[in-house]
Amino acid sequence: MTSSPNAAIEIDLEPAASADDAAVATTVADLINSVYLIAEAGLWVDGARRTDAREIAGLIAQQELATARISGEVVGVVRVHALDAGTAEFGMLAADPRHRGIGIGRALVAFAERWASARGFRELQLELLVPTSWEHPSKQFLADWYARIGYREVRRGPLGDLYPELEPLLATPCELVVSQKSLAVGGP
Repeated sequence: MTSSPNAAIEIDLEPAASADDAAVATTVADLINSVYLIAEAGLWVDGARRTDAREIAGLIAQQELATARISGEVVGVVRVHALDAGTAEFGMLAADPRHRGIGIGRALVAFAERWASARGFRELQLELLVPTSWEHPSKQFLADWYARIGYREVRRGPLGDLYPELEPLLATPCELVVSQKSLAVGGP
């Protein structure tokens, strides 16, 4: 199934009441896991999963998860949350590959930027996991894409520095690249 380029993409924070809807949480978790299985192929040991329905339900309840829908069907997701008084972060960005090429990812990032800006954050941050000894095509594509839309690397380091519990699940040495974009008027 492929959507037409003219399909209306509706994006908003998933209503907190959806946290009690197991079908919604499972659908979102399955979408994220299926996208990350491909986008991060070779980075994780077999069987490692990005998330589960329980975590998704918690993020929905905290109003940290936005969904993209076309005709009511969930076709994308992004997590948005505050890091500190001046910086917000987006992550768990996933767009259904069956609807590739119609701008779901771009629309989700734009939503995250509007969400952060409307709440007074000056910077929006993202984290990108990249292998250290080889080039991952999906990760290189994303790094280039984020740079084109204004995200600049601010630091990089071992995954274990921020997420020590995840490091044993890596199938290859990786580092976390942290990038930010200024949301200030006239910013970079």
